[in-house]
Amino acid sequence: MAKGAFRGGGYGGGFGGGGMNMNMIKQAQKMQQEMLKMQEELELKEYSATSGGGVVTATVNGKKELISVKIEPDAVDPEDVEMLQDLIVAAVNEAVRKADEESAKNMSKLTGGMNLPF
Repeated sequence: MAKGAFRGGGYGGGFGGGGMNMNMIKQAQKMQQEMLKMQEELELKEYSATSGGGVVTATVNGKKELISVKIEPDAVDPEDVEMLQDLIVAAVNEAVRKADEESAKNMSKLTGGMNLPF
């Protein structure tokens, strides 16, 4: 083989797209910063849901932490505690679903619909 046989081949010429790679890295860093900002904003939001026709209201934050539960007095029946428990679970689950839905919607806007594993 002649000296320098690898020049111009696939091996040595792979650095020609360096500018494009740097641009992609910058775009990825920008997207990451935007995602962090969006995540911080979402964590500050509150999501409420009701069950039982509004007798139980649960509120979660963007971290999906339960921050409050409101129960109307007429929802409290000492003879049917299980019903109250079910209403609380339903309200909490719906509030968490709302938080998930908004998070996914905002993530989709940011990533342009790309299905990224974040």
